[in-house]
Amino acid sequence: MTSRPALPRLLLIVLVAALATGSGCARIGKMFKKGDKNEGVPVEQLYDRGHQSLMDENYNTAAETFQRLIAQYPYGPYAEQAQIEMAYGQFKAGKHEDAISSIDRFIRTYPTHRNTVYMYYLRGLSNSSRNTIFLQRAFALDTSNRDLTAPMQAYNDFSIVAERYPNSRYAADARQRMVFLRNQFARYEINTGLYYLRRGAWVAAADRSKYLLETYPQSEYQYDAVAILAEAYTRLGNQTLADDAKRVLQQNDPEHPWLSGGWPKDPSIFQRLNPFAREKRNVSRPAN
Repeated sequence: MTSRPALPRLLLIVLVAALATGSGCARIGKMFKKGDKNEGVPVEQLYDRGHQSLMDENYNTAAETFQRLIAQYPYGPYAEQAQIEMAYGQFKAGKHEDAISSIDRFIRTYPTHRNTVYMYYLRGLSNSSRNTIFLQRAFALDTSNRDLTAPMQAYNDFSIVAERYPNSRYAADARQRMVFLRNQFARYEINTGLYYLRRGAWVAAADRSKYLLETYPQSEYQYDAVAILAEAYTRLGNQTLADDAKRVLQQNDPEHPWLSGGWPKDPSIFQRLNPFAREKRNVSRPAN
């Protein structure tokens, strides 16, 4: 019977602890709120902070500052410029998905803006770099063997720059990047054709080579495609087509190693086991 008074005392202790916790959380919340140095800063000063961070190559800080600016001041020239520089900062920080999202939002909002051409160009750069940088550094992979969805999107972006804005400062570089990407796509077809050759799928190898020649004419790998045709037709016993392909190769790339029986070579055990290994030895040097 003497233990009942302990209940109110226990309840009092719980209430005091709850109040202390609540006031502590409030203090912590105020501390974090005070810690946001960009809260309530005038738009001009906020832009200058972000731009200076960009110039200092603090790309993450710059992107966060511009994001705050856009949230606080969503309209006007500062917001427009902040979106452009935020996308650039995200690209330089390697956050390509974020950069592409920012670029798409800008293009939808300002389709006739004078810097829209730059945003298409930047989107091409982001798509070219997406999902490849770490793997290239870690494994020296041949990107032509990987999924080509992002490079295809990059090609379309650069095509927009070159065709819609032919006199812009970005058009010439966009066209050069399109040539590089076309060669990557052609190399993908060559590697696929070689895969079929190694497995004795002669018809599939020939079809891949014909597709390359029709889709990517004048690519760096066009004569490798002719060599695959010659090899596939020879294996199929179609000597007429094999001789035609061989004659084209002799006339246009007389140093091609297939003519001396040195191409294609079987991949090493390492290349078979490592999905990131390059297959340079399987593709001849481009003809001069």
